[in-house]
Amino acid sequence: MLPKIYCGFPPAQFKSYKQEILEALERVCTDGPYILGLEVEAFESEFAAYHGIDYAVGVGSGTDALALTMRAYDIGVGDEVITVSHTALATAAAIIMTGATPVLVDIEENYFTLDPLKIEAAITPRTKAIIPVHLYGQPCDMGPILEIAQRHNLIVIEDCAQAHGALYKDKKVGTLGQAGCFSFYPTKNLGAIGDGGGVITRDLHIADRLKRLRQYGWDANRVSQEPGVVSRLDEIQAAILRVKLRGLDQDNQCRRDIADQYMSMLKDGGLVLPQERPECRHVYHLYVVRSHKRDQLKENLATFGIEAGIHYSHPVHMHPGYRDKIRISPDGLAVTERVVGRILTLPIYPELEREKVQYIAKELLS
Repeated sequence: MLPKIYCGFPPAQFKSYKQEILEALERVCTDGPYILGLEVEAFESEFAAYHGIDYAVGVGSGTDALALTMRAYDIGVGDEVITVSHTALATAAAIIMTGATPVLVDIEENYFTLDPLKIEAAITPRTKAIIPVHLYGQPCDMGPILEIAQRHNLIVIEDCAQAHGALYKDKKVGTLGQAGCFSFYPTKNLGAIGDGGGVITRDLHIADRLKRLRQYGWDANRVSQEPGVVSRLDEIQAAILRVKLRGLDQDNQCRRDIADQYMSMLKDGGLVLPQERPECRHVYHLYVVRSHKRDQLKENLATFGIEAGIHYSHPVHMHPGYRDKIRISPDGLAVTERVVGRILTLPIYPELEREKVQYIAKELLS
């Protein structure tokens, strides 16, 4: 039986950081405190510094990061938030958690990200915010998005769950809008060994409110100033993230090197390969190609022990549980619906051996 090559494989990263992670775990277990202690505080400071921004707040997941940030901006029942249908379901789920309505617009076919030309048709008097999703590690076209938001007095909350360290014109994603929201799910470019999320912002009021909302609405004296939830970044996860943050840029470069290898080997293979937006730095959380023979290719790769994925087989508006919770832009979702049947995610993670990349490309073209 052929050894399996996974689409993503977090245990490989644990192995590469093993000694430092074990030392971090021992430090937390020995020293404490176990909830919102020194490790979370240190990670928040280091994550903010990595982005050259003032504040970072750790929470329980990337979904919570989005939902609590919207709550911090008083987005809720009766409001609308513009985003894309071609995204992880978490983006829309977070909007619905606040009581607001996701308004879904189409994407740019070359980059899979929110099409700025489709935004204004979706704006109504109820629109409060735009959530651009930096999908697969590709930065959205933030310039026109920010210009539209400013003109219509809308909040921009960046969904950076798949784009840790990506650059838009020399600026890290998450620093361009009012806030940037991150997931630290194990498969992410910066992944914990469990759930975790975070928010970065330049606004002290929003950072302070997030710290209240993540823990019952408590102030420093544990007196609740507003209803909150329990969504705390765990001390152990924060300690692990501190270790991995130091290697994030190097790991992202490994992903880019693998993407370059795929590009070189597959350029004449009849596939539509991913493009990098000009003046941006794609960090290849996922390497997504397109083919009319997607399902056949996926099945063929599986016979050779190669796990390819589909991100995402169902856009938000095609999930039965969400259909009555969303609104589709008047411009429709033609590009989204066209690409969803053609996309295929090839294995990519920093520790993926180059000979395996060669093997995957060879079998993909056979």
